[in-house]
Amino acid sequence: MSVSSSGAAERLTVYTVNYPLEYFAQRIAGEHAEVVFPAPDNVDPAFWNPEAGTINEYQRADLIFLNGADYAKWVNKVSLPRSRLVDTSAMFKAQYLVADDGPTHSHGLEGEHSHGDVHFTTWLDLTLAVQHGEAVATALAAKLPAHQDDFLNNFDQLKEELLSIDQSLKSIGAAAASRPLLASHPIYQYFGRRYELNMQSVLWEPDRFPDENQWTELGHLVKNHPASMMIWEGPPLQKTIDRLESLGIDSVVFETCANGCSAGDFLAGMQTNVVNLKSALQ
Repeated sequence: MSVSSSGAAERLTVYTVNYPLEYFAQRIAGEHAEVVFPAPDNVDPAFWNPEAGTINEYQRADLIFLNGADYAKWVNKVSLPRSRLVDTSAMFKAQYLVADDGPTHSHGLEGEHSHGDVHFTTWLDLTLAVQHGEAVATALAAKLPAHQDDFLNNFDQLKEELLSIDQSLKSIGAAAASRPLLASHPIYQYFGRRYELNMQSVLWEPDRFPDENQWTELGHLVKNHPASMMIWEGPPLQKTIDRLESLGIDSVVFETCANGCSAGDFLAGMQTNVVNLKSALQ
């Protein structure tokens, strides 16, 4: 679809690499764009490899919103129109969190992978989510300048809502003080930094019961980091919950919403995360 910027009936075709960007683009573009995030429901978009037909759809899009921070590595392996690519985290690249290569592991349909050198769940810091949204608004306004006011007004409303959740999470972080916490997966680094959480990560999957080596490693970890709560990206197995409780560790779900939120749209998902975390910490 080819779109010029001369008429009121223009509508862009926009593709994204994860659900948060799809949500931001839908909120900001409104009626002026069709926004598509084509990943299947049962994959992690960070490690998804789209088929050739889907790549062709990306290639035909008017804009392609990328997360940046080495997210969706498939983008670097295919030919996409550079003039239509928008790295929505480029403005805060200096704030990327870098780590040593983590161990290779597998989950879902993505197979074996490592979380790599750059942590990429940037949007879990809601102030960075705002900057993702700002980049989306800027790109849309450049593409359709006749509708710039619509895009900026929609972004301002989204920004206000995101920062409201940010303040709720800041309050929770302050209340938690330096309380030791565990994360079931190494995906909460930006979240932990922004909200000043004393968090260490293991490498567990919600739909798998940890093996005895993992339980032993956890025992060693909590000797120096005596956590009484583990944060999960999805509901863990009941037998995992039970065994953690026998060790004095409660479980709480804080979804990343990378491929959608079980509680509704992105804002609803983040609000549910706030309620879950606040209740668990109390």
